[in-house]
Amino acid sequence: MSQISKNEISQLDEASQIELLKFVESENAKAKLQSSIHVFTDICFKKCVPSISSGGVSPTESTCLTNCVDRFLDTNIFVVNKISRSMQK
Repeated sequence: MSQISKNEISQLDEASQIELLKFVESENAKAKLQSSIHVFTDICFKKCVPSISSGGVSPTESTCLTNCVDRFLDTNIFVVNKISRSMQK
């Protein structure tokens, strides 16, 4: 992957700079989401699947995994909303 210098970016017209900024923000958001998915997978899999005994997960393990990820998502949404409200004050 090639690097773009600040000088090269400053040579772009304003519309291109805005488009580039939006693209970078979008890619950063995707990277954060992917990172969260890896964290959820790691934590929930270790918690819910103590050993691998077959080619799939049992119904109990599946329920545990679903609940685990749901709690992480609920917690993240709660924290984001709390931070958002505190920033508005």
